[in-house]
Order: sequence, then structure tokens, then C-alpha cells
Amino acid sequence: MSQSRELQLHIAQMEEIRSILNAMKNLALIEIHKLGRFQTMQGQAVAAIEQAALDFLDFHPLAVVDENPLSIGILVGAERGFCGDFNESLINAVAADGYSGIIAIGSRLCSRLEASPLAVISAIEGANAAEEVPTILNRLMDAIATLPAGGISRPANAKAIHVAATLQLTVVYHDNRSGQINRWQILPSFPQQPQRTARYGNPPLLNLAPADFFADLTDHYLFAALHEVFYLSLMAENQRRLQHLEGAVKHLDDETVNLRRKSQIYRQEEITEEIEVILLNAENL
Repeated sequence: MSQSRELQLHIAQMEEIRSILNAMKNLALIEIHKLGRFQTMQGQAVAAIEQAALDFLDFHPLAVVDENPLSIGILVGAERGFCGDFNESLINAVAADGYSGIIAIGSRLCSRLEASPLAVISAIEGANAAEEVPTILNRLMDAIATLPAGGISRPANAKAIHVAATLQLTVVYHDNRSGQINRWQILPSFPQQPQRTARYGNPPLLNLAPADFFADLTDHYLFAALHEVFYLSLMAENQRRLQHLEGAVKHLDDETVNLRRKSQIYRQEEITEEIEVILLNAENL
């Protein structure tokens, strides 16, 4: 086979690969726009719960009983590839944090952790799209349910809700808003703000005991906060993937142009050789 023919086949293969990468790039772009809407609404829900909790704690202070909590890190990584050092940077970020155990989210992250000294107590596959987040969160909540939980109580004459902090959960994830790795302690929730001024003069009217209300509020907050974390991380992952694929597509375009140029040169040389052979045969005749 001539060199020009071999280059044409190679160019056809590269164009096929480019079409696949370009389709993946478009899917990542669509996912980013969709996640942007989800994250905005979820952020508003989390902010509303946080504000309600602060208003509640103005009249029912929170006293955390330190019982040497078990510190667990939840690493939200990537389920698919083409996102650069997305997972490696997470592992490096928590290497010195000293967590008692790690819950890893994302198949790609879990495979990287196999060679890591970090103690992985649970490995869960990640979400490929926003629609899969609730399913993955249910699996995560099942894994959290197996951990020792912190109890909430209020003795008869106490002026504060007591929380037995036997478990500390910190989510480590890529925040697409800052472009950095963020740490969010979601349990114990709602840290006290000593300098805060109460917005209302009267305590909120509750249909539950304060401790029961706070326990339910914490459950709602945990689920809402994890939703927001997953949307932020998935958006950051797709932004990395979009950037990575754009670079790959550009590289393929540049290589294709160079190969076309070489193919034209080789074809010109082959045509010249063919003309010379025809002229030589004509002279012999």
C-alpha cells in the first residue's frame, strides 16, 4: 500500500475518533447547563434550611458533648474518565487530614484508592448524570447509617439541646464555583455563631419537642447538603472533562491538518513517479 493511501486511512480513523470525542464534549456541555439549574435551586433550599436552623438555635442553643468523635471523610470523585487529575487531587488533599475512615464515591476514584494507604470503609459508584444523584445518595445514606450515630437529647431542666458528637462527617469535593477542593462538615451541623443577633424577638412555634425538631431538621439538612455537594462536584467534573476534550479535539484537528499536508506531498511524489514511468515506457516503445 502506498504511503499516501496509508495516511488517508489514518486520517479517516482520526476523524472517527474526533467525532466521538466531540459528541462526548457536547454531552458534557449539556450536563453543565442542566446541573447549573439544579445547583441553583438546591443551593437556595440549603440556605433556607440553614437560616431556619439559625433562627431556631437563637432560642434553643446547641451544646455539643465532645466524645472523641469518629472522623469520617466522604470523597466525591469521578465515575468516568477524561477529567485530568480530578481524582488524584482529592486523594492528595486528604492524605494528611487524618480521617479514621474514607467513604469513596466514584468508580475511578475507588480504583485509585486501591494503592493508597487511606482506610476505605465503603466504596460506592458515582453518578454519570444529574438524574442518577438521588440513587447514589440513597446508597451513601445506607453506608452512613452503618456508622455510629450522634444522639440528640434535652434533659428536663436543661437550657440547651445536647448533641453527643460521636460521629463527624466531612465531605471533600471539587467546588466548581471556586475551582478548588472544598471541605464541608455536614455533621455535626449548624455550628454556633456567638456574635449572631437574633432576627426575631419571640421563639418559633413548634409542634414537636425542640430536640425532636432539631433531629428532623438535621436529617433534612444532611440530605439537602449532600445533593448540593453532588451537583457541585458533578459540574466541576464535567467542566474538567469539557476542557480536556476540547484540548484533545484541537490536537486531533492539528494532527489531521499535518497528515493531510503529508498525504498531498506523498501523492504528488507518487504522481510524479507514475508520469516518469509512463514517459520511460513511451521512449522504449
